[in-house]
Amino acid sequence: MTGRRTFLVGGGCTAFIKPRGNRTTEDMGLEAATKALLDAGITYDAVEAAYVGYCYGDSTSGQRSLYNLGLTNIPVINVNNNCSTGSSALYQANITVKYGQFECALALGFERMKPGSLGTNFPDRPSPTLLINQRSQELEREVLGENHGPGAPRMFDNGAQEYFIKYGGTPKHLAMIASKNHRHSVKNPYSQFRDGWSVEQVLAAPKITNNLTKLMCSPTSDGAACCIVASEEFVHAHGLENQAIEIVATALTTDGPATFETSAMNVVGYEMSKVCADKVFKEAGFAEGQGRDQVGVIELHDCFAANELITYPALGLCGPNDAHKLVERGDNTYGGKYVINPSGGLEAKGHPLGASGLGMHFYIMMQLRDSPGLFDIPDERGKYGLVHNIGLGGAVVVSLLRRPEFYKPGGPDGRTRLGYNHAHECQPITMDDVNKVKSKRSSPYVLHHAKL
Repeated sequence: MTGRRTFLVGGGCTAFIKPRGNRTTEDMGLEAATKALLDAGITYDAVEAAYVGYCYGDSTSGQRSLYNLGLTNIPVINVNNNCSTGSSALYQANITVKYGQFECALALGFERMKPGSLGTNFPDRPSPTLLINQRSQELEREVLGENHGPGAPRMFDNGAQEYFIKYGGTPKHLAMIASKNHRHSVKNPYSQFRDGWSVEQVLAAPKITNNLTKLMCSPTSDGAACCIVASEEFVHAHGLENQAIEIVATALTTDGPATFETSAMNVVGYEMSKVCADKVFKEAGFAEGQGRDQVGVIELHDCFAANELITYPALGLCGPNDAHKLVERGDNTYGGKYVINPSGGLEAKGHPLGASGLGMHFYIMMQLRDSPGLFDIPDERGKYGLVHNIGLGGAVVVSLLRRPEFYKPGGPDGRTRLGYNHAHECQPITMDDVNKVKSKRSSPYVLHHAKL
């Protein structure tokens, strides 16, 4: 079953900020969804289903966030897939449109986090990632050498350490990746950090694990992002040919036996990412191992610089032993083979878990549109944009996006409807904005409690 063609027709994002507890998830969700609906030029009445992702929140938080826009009796599904939550919500929205259940579906993600390293909200029971963490520490004793630090960075550091042992590379390569991302982030108005740290500053930052410093790690963050998926018929019916970006292929994969049986790189999702990427390029019609040379811009899950390093070969961007050489060649930034994480990546722009994957799709969608400003990557960089989003425990989503053949730039588009280029500027919403996109079946009582 190949299904129908599907398209991203609207997107919106809040600023990703330090977790200070001064914004609720429903209010951040309202901002992101309102921007996405304005961008698409539709009201909430056109949305036939919604998938809402978050990790730290109570049941039906998705409904609460969307009830500000209307109570329309549509299915609202809450999604939790660790750090790949946002992309998992989008994956499900895409599937329902692709196979004809709906013409238009919305994916929303948000997170309100606590400062510091990730923890559990359920200390009275074993974590579902306990065995993954345990296996990583066993490999320290058996192969890698002693390590330290919080669980998540320690596991990803172990993956990088295995790469160093097998193929070469040093912590300086991780610093080069992190510095590259922080430099990219300077131009991103949505980013939590816009400091542009140098390689030397990254290396001099406080150590978190053996190989990772603080500036090689993504920060906890508050934020929200939203994408709207529609069928080709919907695109033409609503005159969205000047901004629709095709979801050529997308896949979601989970762990195989290699996660526990083989290596520290696989513990943190190397094989899972490889399987997912290979599946996506095959679905897009490429022969085995082909298609990567047609990709110009990539948003890759760099929760830690260590993960960006080992994900290069997992996605097929280079050979298994060539990731650190790719870094040395500058093939991960402007002027190189790929521009990877032009947004600044999770290390710089922030990582509100439920929003991260949708933010990645938002950035690639805006890059592929005729919306210069945020990245300024020329079209000749490549035909496709690629998104990679991973959550341990585990799930990987990879999406391949492109500007469709019927794309017609010009005329009213999202910039016209928002009143500014939201690929280049981050502005708050107003109640007038909400009134433009809310359903005819909205509740004044609910909206009265909204905080913009």
